[in-house]
This record gives sequence, structure tokens and C-alpha cells, in this order.
Amino acid sequence: MHLTQIPGLYIAVSDLGGKGVFTSSAITKGDLIEICPLIILSAVDTSLIHKTKLHDYYFVWDDKRKTSAIALGFGSIYNHSPNPNAEFNVDHSEEYIRFSALKNIMAGEEIKTKYLSSDDPEYKLWF
Repeated sequence: MHLTQIPGLYIAVSDLGGKGVFTSSAITKGDLIEICPLIILSAVDTSLIHKTKLHDYYFVWDDKRKTSAIALGFGSIYNHSPNPNAEFNVDHSEEYIRFSALKNIMAGEEIKTKYLSSDDPEYKLWF
């Protein structure tokens, strides 16, 4: 597998706060946006990450083992939205995250995904 990213992705200031991932070219629903390799963190490293700026940029990897992952490329920069225009799928065996378009995304638009792992209204993100 070749790790890839579509041309035209860039980082800019987001209306959601901080930085976000944007596209300079239109993306069609279903298109692959990026495949991001991961750095898998041990349970010890995961417990320490909460004391660093990386706290807002990690993915839960294995709940039982209390491990996490940092996505390379732009993977840890995509912002959360309850109305996402992109989704991500995790490949545990190959250790990567694949982002793809849920709907057509216009040039200049921020690419946003939904990070909630539950549709339970009581389940809240910490940021």
C-alpha cells in the first residue's frame, strides 16, 4: 500500500479555533482524502499525553490496553464537527487512518470529521 494524500490539502486558521485542514481543489463524495500512518503509543505514553499539548491530537487505539495513536500527515489536525464532510476509518492491522469525503467538498472549504465514537447524547468530547 502506498501512503497518500490528495494534492491541494493545506493547513490554515479555522473558524472552529486553532488550525484546520482545508482543500484548494474540490473533492467529490467518496473520494479518498488522505491515508495517514500512525505512531502507536503505549499505555504509559498515553497516560502521559494528557499532560502535554498532544492531548487534543491523539486517537484512542485500544480501549482495553489503554493505548493511543498519533496520526502523521494532517491526520491529527482535522477538526471535529457534528455535521462532518469527511469520515475516517482505522486499519488496526496496517496501523493507518484513512480519511474520505462524506459529501462534495468545495475548494477553500475546511475538511471536518466527527470524532465521537458514540451517538449517545451523554457522550461528550473533552475539547
